[in-house]
Amino acid sequence: MAKVLITGMSGTGKSSALHALAGRGHRTVDTDTGEWSRWTTLPDGTRDWIWREDAMTALLSAPAPGHLFVAGCRSNQGAFYPGFDAVVLLSAPADVLLARVAARTGNPYGKTERERAAILEHLESVEPLLRATATAELDATAPLETVTRQLEELAEAAVVGR
Repeated sequence: MAKVLITGMSGTGKSSALHALAGRGHRTVDTDTGEWSRWTTLPDGTRDWIWREDAMTALLSAPAPGHLFVAGCRSNQGAFYPGFDAVVLLSAPADVLLARVAARTGNPYGKTERERAAILEHLESVEPLLRATATAELDATAPLETVTRQLEELAEAAVVGR
């Protein structure tokens, strides 16, 4: 079955989509935990939250029934694209992203001015890179039910397209 990466900026609804997909019986992995990601120090001294290579390789190489939906946005995710059948970018305007991160309760990221500024900077610098490498882009301002159905349709199309 299909392995689909759901990527995008903070506030696009990746976690909400995963929750809805899990509710429909799909296998889902949110990579924003220590099980799937780790901190690393870059040559310039800054820190980056990247995918654990061993964990992601094992996840993507293990045969399992049903579609697998993985959510995340990491600087090293491109190295894993060959293991995915589809890479789906969820996108939304800046005002929507900022409103969502301000209102969410399950994730503290985006509550400080510094984090909100980082979201806007990533929207300008990172999202175009994601768009250039995605196999599909979905409008994350659509109702969650619509986004969930579209993700399922993309997974089905990926299986048929093999």
